[in-house]
Amino acid sequence: MTTAPLAGRLDGLLFFPVTAFGPDGSLDLDAFRAHVRAGVEAGAAAVFACCGTGEFHALTPEEFRVCVSAAVEEAAGRVPVVAGAGYGTALAVQYARLAEEAGADGLLAMPPYLVVADQAGLLRHYTELAAATSLDVIVYQRDNAILTPETAVALARTDGVIGLKDGLGDLDLMQRIVSAVRSEGLDLLYFNGLPTAELTGAAYRGIGVTLYSSAVFCFAPDLALAFHRALTTGDDATVDLLVDGFYRPLVELRAQGRGYAVSLVKAAVRMEGLDVGGVRPPLSEPAPEHLAELARLIEHGRALLKEAGA
Repeated sequence: MTTAPLAGRLDGLLFFPVTAFGPDGSLDLDAFRAHVRAGVEAGAAAVFACCGTGEFHALTPEEFRVCVSAAVEEAAGRVPVVAGAGYGTALAVQYARLAEEAGADGLLAMPPYLVVADQAGLLRHYTELAAATSLDVIVYQRDNAILTPETAVALARTDGVIGLKDGLGDLDLMQRIVSAVRSEGLDLLYFNGLPTAELTGAAYRGIGVTLYSSAVFCFAPDLALAFHRALTTGDDATVDLLVDGFYRPLVELRAQGRGYAVSLVKAAVRMEGLDVGGVRPPLSEPAPEHLAELARLIEHGRALLKEAGA
């Protein structure tokens, strides 16, 4: 854990590592450490451990604790480590405290499990989670946890809540949230949290949302960093080249199977030379023909980088 405020350190490409499992399905901590270490050394601005891409849903509390601790050790203060926390309020608080004990710098508050709550219930959930530890909290909006602008304003007033990650993709709602929070003289960090955020990066930047998580960084940091650099410097030609030739086809491939936002990414990490194992049930491995297409896409993406001189 570092002493600098988390909000001031989240500036760059955000890395959501996969969680590595061995042939018998048990946690492979050595492979996980290698994955995190490689991401930090490649230029990640932060490590979001045991979140969606990291199969938070499939980890036991003890596995979660040791993974977060390992991520903190591998980051070694160079970049902040944010850990997932989810399920109902009591369990989310338990995971939050485990993350704090493991040395994390912050929490990504995953949607509550199963139930569809009203706004008052969501606000109470996140308020209690934020009060449970000293860690700063980023709320993840998606699925059964969709906020109104009024609730977002209330969260912006909540001690410990510093950000909102959007996994819904409703730009009209996000614009209204940003405007409502700003109009009250408050501030939040906003994140584009869609599964392949690069595809919508330009659109989100139009409403002031510049931070995003990159699943592609897990397996091809060269592609992810080149795109991020082009997007932030206004190199529209490179952005368009990579969107048209790599990111859009990748999103279309991802749509071919349930759970591919995780299993396809994990397969790509293996393709790139690090054996992080397969996904745990209830997720399944991608179909062989989709793996072949994934390999082709990665090769083509790198060819596009050479073409662009990026």
